Amino acid sequence: MPTESRAPDLSVFTGVMLLHMVATALVELSRHNRSPDPVYSDRVLKAYNHLVLRCLQQRVAPPFSVADMSSWATKRSIGQWPFDLPADAEKFDEFLVDPETGVPTQLCREWEVTAPDTAAEIFENDIIREVFATCQAARSPRSYTAFRRLLIEQPVLSGHEKATLLGTRPELGVVMETVNRCYEPAPAAYRGDDGRFAVCSRCSCLLKPSGSSWRCELDRCRREGSATPGRLLDGRETNGIYQLRAPLRTFITGPGIAEIDLEKKLIAKGLIPEMWPGCDAYDLRITLPDRQVWAIDVKDRANPALLGNTATVFRPDPPYNHAFLVVPQYRFDDRDGYRITFNHYCPPEVKDRVTLLSDRAFLRKLSNRLTQLKKISEGGLRDA
Repeated sequence: MPTESRAPDLSVFTGVMLLHMVATALVELSRHNRSPDPVYSDRVLKAYNHLVLRCLQQRVAPPFSVADMSSWATKRSIGQWPFDLPADAEKFDEFLVDPETGVPTQLCREWEVTAPDTAAEIFENDIIREVFATCQAARSPRSYTAFRRLLIEQPVLSGHEKATLLGTRPELGVVMETVNRCYEPAPAAYRGDDGRFAVCSRCSCLLKPSGSSWRCELDRCRREGSATPGRLLDGRETNGIYQLRAPLRTFITGPGIAEIDLEKKLIAKGLIPEMWPGCDAYDLRITLPDRQVWAIDVKDRANPALLGNTATVFRPDPPYNHAFLVVPQYRFDDRDGYRITFNHYCPPEVKDRVTLLSDRAFLRKLSNRLTQLKKISEGGLRDA
């Protein structure tokens, strides 16, 4: 008897998987949008083809080309795509590409980075592993700390600054080869009408012209409206302008600003935080007056489901008594049920050992503990 013909099962390419594929394609396209005769990679074409198939399954008019798929990303929020996502997987009114600048949003990069084997994830992880190994071999944790501070505090360098880094940050000597790989020439699309580049006064990343104003790509700045330029740089006078590569700007500079802010607030409370102890076992380590040690990892992530899904138990060395995953308060404000969604997707063995808090809630918890310890100490002195 003839074999019954069956339609191929395409269900694996819906929902979260399809969103991973499309986000990865959009980020890749953003890196190659200046070619007059584009040749798309298999990854981009696969995302487009499966998006078209999904549209046809749902009887929705599909994008008529890869370029049209990119246009969708600036005009349609996630809820208007035929992804068929779980209700708590994402905010449906968010965009994958910023409509004003045409740059992939942090949300888009989060979905790309968590997709298996994407170039951004491989690049970021390889950079961190390489610096970690180099600093360990050189027995120089100070070099690792200097590297992290550089990526947070100076995501943009003039050619002159890049050439003289060792004079201003000598601890970078053992990792300079890797540092050079982290920066790339700034694209012409970031130049203003006068030919100069503008640096964001809040995060120090490059701003992108948007009509008569400027737009920052980091979520923490974009939510505050039009950006305010800080430094104005002319690459012709400074031997070029360089910026961190996109994965590092999003996942090192962005959360790093929150890490540095938290460091300052801990110092104001009379504590001495260790930054990125053990070559980044976690982000901050503080010792309380009762000698209890708190380990803190700071994540500035838009999507709590992705954060929960990728959360891991902290490395045990340097040792600690309590572990906290700290997220800036604005993420909780922007996303209803942030903690509930995180807990739903977080592995049980991680949830039992790591406490998720906003930075505001963490500082409140710390203040309460310090007050308790002070009262205990004063009571003990009176008794004596």
